[in-house]
Amino acid sequence: MPILPIVTYPAPILEQPCAPVTTFDRELARLLDDMYDTMLAADGVGLAAPQVGIVKQIAVIDVGDEHGRIELINPVILEARGEEVDVEGCLSFPGLFGEVPRAKFVNVRAQNRRGRSFTLSAAGFLARALQHEIDHLHGVLFTSKVIRYCDLEELEG
Repeated sequence: MPILPIVTYPAPILEQPCAPVTTFDRELARLLDDMYDTMLAADGVGLAAPQVGIVKQIAVIDVGDEHGRIELINPVILEARGEEVDVEGCLSFPGLFGEVPRAKFVNVRAQNRRGRSFTLSAAGFLARALQHEIDHLHGVLFTSKVIRYCDLEELEG
């Protein structure tokens, strides 16, 4: 699958709300596959469609846990509980990291590549990744939520 170019800040597309997906076809399946391969090639754990220049509510996530590859189309956070602060980065902000408060637990409803609805409950790192990618689909960047930026030395230490 082709590796797509990743859009970096300050590209205006990153701050645009995305349109819902209404057509579930081979083109969508190919895009999901290409986005997943692009995310892995960039050593990421999540990638949203605007990060590859597409203003649609599509994201892929794989945090390396038992859930494996997660494809989210038209996702909505149904429930968010608790709060924890942790370090985040973003493929659209190479080399930039910051501490971001996020819900500790989320319950998300989305559609799969065939248009079937599903719900997913997640805690910890997966919950954080889900919130980060869903924010992208609403034009919200992690930098708007950072409470403290981190030096690379801090992260390596």
